[in-house]
Amino acid sequence: GLIDIMNSFVKKLFKKNKIKITEPSEYVSQSYLEKSEKSLFSSKTLLKIENFDDAVALTYYSMYYSVLALLYKCGIKSENHMGTLILLKELFDFDNHDIISAKKERVDKQYYVEFKSTSKEVEEGIEIAEEFNSKIIKIIHNLKELEIENIIDKFRTIYS
Repeated sequence: GLIDIMNSFVKKLFKKNKIKITEPSEYVSQSYLEKSEKSLFSSKTLLKIENFDDAVALTYYSMYYSVLALLYKCGIKSENHMGTLILLKELFDFDNHDIISAKKERVDKQYYVEFKSTSKEVEEGIEIAEEFNSKIIKIIHNLKELEIENIIDKFRTIYS
């Protein structure tokens, strides 16, 4: 089914070194959380000047960076957006619907002129991102060494 397709996609990324197991890094994790915060701040700033399309993009990136922070905390490096979102679901059993929607919005707004964002859409997106990011941050802060080992084992079992 769909899960098999997604997992084989991640396996291919793993073989191509686009997703890899690395040293867990508190520093890199924190750096991505800072990027996440800055992106959301920028999104709010762009909302004020009515640059809605770029605000949508940065709202998505805010969410994406928080997921990268989570992966780095566990020692997983991902250079592929969809691969990252699949890992979030598969390894952490985290509902990735909101970030997948945000990714679709970003693509629509960045690459297609016929899609226009509204102030209301951007505001809703920012609220969703804030909630999403706080859930991810909570997971990061509560991760214990043993859980990280289990996540890496699960990763190896499924993808390598």
